[in-house]
Amino acid sequence: MKTMLLTGVLALAALQHPIAAGPNDALATSSPKPNILLIIADDLNDWITPMGGHPQARTPHLDRLAARGVTFLNAHCPAPICNPSRTAMFSGQRPTTTGVYHNQQPWMKHIPPKHCLNDYLRQFGFTSLAAGKIYHYRNYKPEEWDEVFYPRDDTLPNSVANRTPGPFGYRMFTSGKPEAPFQEQRAEELLVDAQSVTWCVEQLNRQTNPFFMACGLHRPHTPWDVPKKYFDLHPLESIQLPAVLTNDLADVPPPGLRFAGRTVHANIIQAGLWKDRVRAYLAAVSFADAQVGRLLDALEASPHRDNTIIVFVGDNGWHLGEKEHWAKSALWREATCVPLIWVAPGLTKGGTRCEQAVDLMSVFPTLCELAGVPVPKHAEGVSIRPLLADPKAAWPQPALVTHLPGNHAICTADWRYIRYADGSEELYDERKDPNEWTNLAAKPELADVKKKLARYLPAKEAAPVESVEPPQKKKKKKKGNALAQNQPAA
Repeated sequence: MKTMLLTGVLALAALQHPIAAGPNDALATSSPKPNILLIIADDLNDWITPMGGHPQARTPHLDRLAARGVTFLNAHCPAPICNPSRTAMFSGQRPTTTGVYHNQQPWMKHIPPKHCLNDYLRQFGFTSLAAGKIYHYRNYKPEEWDEVFYPRDDTLPNSVANRTPGPFGYRMFTSGKPEAPFQEQRAEELLVDAQSVTWCVEQLNRQTNPFFMACGLHRPHTPWDVPKKYFDLHPLESIQLPAVLTNDLADVPPPGLRFAGRTVHANIIQAGLWKDRVRAYLAAVSFADAQVGRLLDALEASPHRDNTIIVFVGDNGWHLGEKEHWAKSALWREATCVPLIWVAPGLTKGGTRCEQAVDLMSVFPTLCELAGVPVPKHAEGVSIRPLLADPKAAWPQPALVTHLPGNHAICTADWRYIRYADGSEELYDERKDPNEWTNLAAKPELADVKKKLARYLPAKEAAPVESVEPPQKKKKKKKGNALAQNQPAA
């Protein structure tokens, strides 16, 4: 695991606010059910200061949150792309059960009512509220929420810009260098993530029943179009690039090479844009962190500060050149590892960290336990309540990640085992090789390791549900933009 670059704030003791004494006590006593605040960032990898993924990350508000609870350093998404990851986390069912494997598969017809977390909790007296990107854009059922607020502007990936993008916008897939003066003049409070947070802040003071509130931030998903002050936090000349090994993919089997999409990396290097893109991503992360800070401030000032569980999570990771790969849609660490921070008043100890491998399927059953409601039979994940109470507790359950049918990664504190649909394999020693530079799958002496990990591969896989062509695929691609022509799915 990467060396953790931790800020001093994590050493501060956090205030603990007692709530119901145990996971099922709320049903058996008159103790009030806790509220739940779930904050989801889009395409956020481990480049936050509580996780130490990049030495120049600037996320003081996530530091504040981590100082109050448990930060999981080895948490993984169910799928390394938005739609199947979010569908799995909210439905409690893996892609191999639902058949939702990629972004172009609307899930709504395939998951029954009251199965998704937001609708399930309503049966037990919770008010379900949502703002921003919770499911994959508008792939949600409005009738399964009490209130939903979904603002839009031309910085969303599938929106056509009605203005000339500034040099700090649309960075991942444009080939020009940022030479013109910054052109983004809109007030920060008008941007979609700021609007979503403002709506959630207003809701905090209106709620009387226990609530489940989900706040979805679009950043740091592309386009990295955020106010200039966040770029100023990360001067271009001092940007540190991720560690990359020359010919790193020489020992990767063909399916991994196809997922890597190396053309994007080659084009970015040739154009001299690598530092620029890293800077833009860091700026978008800092912007998202600032919005988290606004929401935490409001919760602290609200009547709910002492009785609210907070979960901060990313939906999938993101490569910025590691393993010659950009974006997500792969089974390596940077694509699957996500932030996961829990604050459970009366249970978690402030500033603690957990290195056990977990995945986001744990969110549904854990929240049910902490809220004092029964875990439904369809929820396939395992509650991590024991790790919230003791981050060093024994944990035999590995994390499982699926990318398209037949391709899986099994992650533990020690190993990452990847098996592709054609039977080819990768195996990485996470202790000795945290950058995953050396594929050990062919080593005869490690056959037993692979065999033990392979026991956790899915026994059955659902057929993919029907797909819907995304709007952007119907538009004719512009010529002369090599990076744009290698754009992965949003």
